[in-house]
Amino acid sequence: MKHVTTTLFLLLLLLPASSFAQSGVTFNKYTMGEGITMKSNNDSYSINLRGFLQTQTDTRIYEGGEDDYHNRFRIRRARLRLSGDAFSKKISYVLAADFSESLAGEDEANSILKDAYIRYSPTSNWNITLGQRSLGTDSREMTIGSNSLAFVDRSKLSSAFSTIREVGLFVEGTVRVGNSSLLRPSLIITDGDGSFSKGKRTGGLKYGGRINYLPFGRFREFGEFRGADLVRELTPKLSIGAAFSYNNATSDRRGGRTTGSIMYLDENEEPALPSYSKFVADFIFKYRGLSVLGEFAKTWSSVPDDIMYRVRNDGTLATTFEGGIDEYVKGRMMLGSGYNIEASYLFPSLYLVGVRYTHLKPDKVSHMHNTLYNNRRNFYEISAAKYLTRSHSVKIQASFIYADAREGSRNLLGNDMENKNEMIFQTLLQVSF
Repeated sequence: MKHVTTTLFLLLLLLPASSFAQSGVTFNKYTMGEGITMKSNNDSYSINLRGFLQTQTDTRIYEGGEDDYHNRFRIRRARLRLSGDAFSKKISYVLAADFSESLAGEDEANSILKDAYIRYSPTSNWNITLGQRSLGTDSREMTIGSNSLAFVDRSKLSSAFSTIREVGLFVEGTVRVGNSSLLRPSLIITDGDGSFSKGKRTGGLKYGGRINYLPFGRFREFGEFRGADLVRELTPKLSIGAAFSYNNATSDRRGGRTTGSIMYLDENEEPALPSYSKFVADFIFKYRGLSVLGEFAKTWSSVPDDIMYRVRNDGTLATTFEGGIDEYVKGRMMLGSGYNIEASYLFPSLYLVGVRYTHLKPDKVSHMHNTLYNNRRNFYEISAAKYLTRSHSVKIQASFIYADAREGSRNLLGNDMENKNEMIFQTLLQVSF
């Protein structure tokens, strides 16, 4: 699979290069934040190079217990994105990489490769994509680019339930309903094992779909996929959506963010893995600088009855399941529900203020009871930002979050928080080219 992927993307890079060589290439434009664009002289091919850098600081303050401060400075993202189209936009591609180490130690595979896909558009309203990219079956916030968020970071709902990126086939379309309304359906089939990784990818296939309804037509300048209302929509714009996904055999806590992180075997030492289902419903509304986003997510799982062994972290097998097989397996998965509601307002002077509330409700048996990372239920956030241009190219953001921690919660050093709560102060500086 690795050699096939490498060969495929070398061909992608060579295709426009050979076409440019035949028809000639012209520098088209440079727009800060939108990158450098070149086009062939016959306007049949184009290529774009862009990127952005984010630096972030985090300060966590614990109301009680030992080690009541925790500070971190990091390069949050350092992205480079190459994209292009060919044959009068019938074929397009994206290749994106991240050169920061900000994901080290988190559940998403710490890979340089982010987006890597080819898209075929048989008509202007339908396209078929093959490769690695974000999923439409995650909540609405995950359709907003990392450089276009209205807040410093994504909500805890996204952290709890989203798989972020997967490898598979994506079919998407736009259908006009009436004079101005639109329906946007999509169907997705992936291998259910997260981002591309070396070695064996375990589990079964993942199936999903989403449908969005836009009663007032398209947003301006892709505003449906950006956080703040930078274009200050002149008329109300709304997108309402719902999505469902089903992974019939997952080795990951969230049904597809990674592969092989939790493994179970049958009596023949063959994989016997639980299923994972997710339903989301959400909306985004924009009008004259106001942006409101709401989302709900619910997950559940089914455990097979032929599990005999569990695989320890060191690769050895065990037959003990504390509390029984069903309870043990579900206790290692992110099962439950939650909702997130956020609103921001962008002043004409390009200052932004925002508020957010996120609530998580774990199932009785769920990894969301983990006392170190997930034992928080309510998150209250206020945010402010200054955009230096009428785009996301250069901005400064700050957020203050108050987290309602449950009994037994521990801080990042593993110490008991003594039933106290947590406060988080974040800042972010972004520069795009």
